Amino acid sequence: MNYAVFGGTKGIGKGIAEQLISQGHSVWVLSRNQVDLAGATWLYFDAEGQGDIEGLPDHLNGMVYAPGSINLKPFRGLKEQDFQKDFAVSVLGAVRALQACTAALKSAGQASVVLYSTVAVAQGMPFHASVAAAKGAVEGLVRSLAAEWAPAIRVNAVAPSLVRTPLAERLLNTPEKEEQSAKRHALARVGEVSDIAAVSCFLLSPESGWVSGQVWSVDGGMSRLRA
Repeated sequence: MNYAVFGGTKGIGKGIAEQLISQGHSVWVLSRNQVDLAGATWLYFDAEGQGDIEGLPDHLNGMVYAPGSINLKPFRGLKEQDFQKDFAVSVLGAVRALQACTAALKSAGQASVVLYSTVAVAQGMPFHASVAAAKGAVEGLVRSLAAEWAPAIRVNAVAPSLVRTPLAERLLNTPEKEEQSAKRHALARVGEVSDIAAVSCFLLSPESGWVSGQVWSVDGGMSRLRA
C-alpha cells in the first residue's frame, strides 16, 4: 500500500513512517529537510510555504499530517502572530496537504487520513490558548471531511498528551521535569512515539475500516482520569 507522511523526519511522523515501512508499505515522506530513512521516498514540503506539492503517486491508501507546534505562553504574552503561526502549521498546512492528496486518496477506492489534535482541546490547560485554538480547528476539519468524503475516505484524528519527541525536549530535559510530567498522567508516564505511531497505523489500516470522524485520545488517561 502507498502512504504519504507529512512531517516524517522526526518525532511522531518519523515513527509512523518507520512502522509503515517495517510492514512492507511504500512511504513518501514530505518535509522541509531531506530524510535519510531507508525505504522512504522524500519530497519537499513546507507547512508554512506556498506552491504545489509534487511527486506523489497516483493513488494513496492513506496520509498522515504530523507537523505541529508546542507554543506555550500566558495569554497576555501571546501576540496575533503566535496564533497565525500555529494556525498556519496545524490547519492551513494540513489543508494544503489534504488538497494535494485528494485525487490520489479517492483513486485508491478505500483510503484513510490521520491528523493530530492535542489533549489540551478536551482538557482545558493554562498557557495552551494558541495551540489549543489551532488544534480545535483541526478537530472540526476532521469531522467535516469525514462526512464529506464518506464512504471512500475515512478521516480521524489522534489527540496525544505530552510525548517524548524533539519538539517536547525542553519540557522533559531534566529528571525533575519528567517526574512532574509523569505524575500528571493516570498511567504515570509521559508518552512515547511508539504509543502514537501504533494507534495512527491502526487508523490507517483496513482493520479500522468502520471508524471515521473520531478523535482518539492517546494521552495516558489525562483527558478522562484524575491522576
